[in-house]
Amino acid sequence: METNESSVKEIREPQLATDTGAVPHILLPASRQPKAIVIGGSLGGLFAANALRAIGWDVEVYERSPSPLDSRGGGIVLQGAVLQAFRFSGVPATGHLGVRSNDRIYLDRDGTVSSRQYMPQTQTSWNKLYGVLRQNFPDEQYHRGAKLVAIEQDSHGVTAIFADGSTAHGDLLIGADGGNSTVRELMLPKISPRYAGYTVWRGLVDESRLSPSMVPHLYENFVFQQDRGALMLQYMVPGQDGSTEIGRRRYNWLWYLKSAAGDDLDAVLTDKTGKRRTHSVPPGELSPAQETWFRTMAATHANPEFRALIENTDDIFVQVIQDLEVPRMVFDRVVLMGDAAFIPRPHTAGSTAQAATNAITLADTLRGQRDMTASLADWQEGQVSEGLAITEWGQRMGNRIMNIA
Repeated sequence: METNESSVKEIREPQLATDTGAVPHILLPASRQPKAIVIGGSLGGLFAANALRAIGWDVEVYERSPSPLDSRGGGIVLQGAVLQAFRFSGVPATGHLGVRSNDRIYLDRDGTVSSRQYMPQTQTSWNKLYGVLRQNFPDEQYHRGAKLVAIEQDSHGVTAIFADGSTAHGDLLIGADGGNSTVRELMLPKISPRYAGYTVWRGLVDESRLSPSMVPHLYENFVFQQDRGALMLQYMVPGQDGSTEIGRRRYNWLWYLKSAAGDDLDAVLTDKTGKRRTHSVPPGELSPAQETWFRTMAATHANPEFRALIENTDDIFVQVIQDLEVPRMVFDRVVLMGDAAFIPRPHTAGSTAQAATNAITLADTLRGQRDMTASLADWQEGQVSEGLAITEWGQRMGNRIMNIA
């Protein structure tokens, strides 16, 4: 039987004061290996887990999903921070991590090139990065189906309590469980993501379904169509199996469209079973009415090459764009990182890079230190400042792109 989370929260209040400076400094054990509990087994959690293992910590990862995670996130622009995290953690990245694009192109609705600039960069995918990070982390220390319901902490350590009654104990607990973070909800119950006023419709198309002659501008380029209050873009990413070989890659497309909060957004997020989802409808789950609306709209408003992409997409999915900033990331022995703390708009291409930076700076700060309170305070100061900067920048950029006052 599943534990009622609200009742558990009432009796499982953290036992340490919320102001880190109000309690004696927490010292890591000198006689044994320090241990971290990582809540969240996606990219942010694996960045943290691998980085802490690299400095000699014992790490256990707990993921709430009972099933293996999939590539619902689609494409990711590969940033230097991700490569730095791989080097820091000693994660071997054999072969190419992504697909190189050459030009940055803007197309008008009729397919005419309005702007073209040579601007090479590399795009990867969620499943490519996840596969490499997950392969580097021991199976026996990665636990699925672990739904966190409460946290207890005192001068001796921190304990995670899960819905099935099991527990995990360590010296530090890391909340890397995404935008709908349970750890954040427990530490900062009044702070949650805010709807930004628009959604992103997404899809992936196997390269083999479209010859380069059908989509000459899209092939190995980063391409946009900008309309008033809407933006579509695409770039190529590794295939479902992580392959970057020509012919086995995928086209990844995104279309940002406004949806008013209320009835419009409810309709977008209601899936084919009639369930109103909270923040996304996964591939293959769109309601027939919404899929028909979107495909009809695309046939009218997308340029010919983008239309070809959408027509060849079997499973379209949609996500809401959200904003989130926290005033702090450290709560004695509990730490927030990645999207659990700050959600930058996707126009910044900064979400994955931010999680990587949080992880390696945390590990670097804790390396060889016993005074965890002082170390975490130093880490928090820099990471909160950077998190606020990228989220505010993303909000300005997104509102300008989408013509939101």
